[in-house]
Amino acid sequence: MVDLISMRVAFGTDEEACLTDALCNAMAESGHACLWRARGQEWPEVGREVALAVASGEAEFGVACCWTGTGVAIAANKVDGIRAALCADAATAQGARRWNDANVLALSIRLTSPAVGKEILEAFLSTAPDDAEAGRIARIGPA
Repeated sequence: MVDLISMRVAFGTDEEACLTDALCNAMAESGHACLWRARGQEWPEVGREVALAVASGEAEFGVACCWTGTGVAIAANKVDGIRAALCADAATAQGARRWNDANVLALSIRLTSPAVGKEILEAFLSTAPDDAEAGRIARIGPA
């Protein structure tokens, strides 16, 4: 498990929606700092700004949202040290952390309900990489 005490989470979205409000509220309720890094910009900037905050150490994790989630994930993955994962459910988010050491969560505003989004976020932030996967994770490059 990841230490859930007051983590800094870089956050961005190209479109504010019920999902994005629910995610920020969930982070605050859990004691995490929701660091807005991109709001209302186009998805390439959203993915990049969130990723830069994580890569620089300003935030431990990032959450980036766009209509499909695909664009922000691709943009974030262009930044050195970033492993962004597009997740549609909590099990995928846990796997992204456990087996891939993902550090940016990408979500679809179109497909993710606020309730499911909160489950995904909690799973992502509370799961640590599996030590047994260290060799495989290293083969995909540094985070």
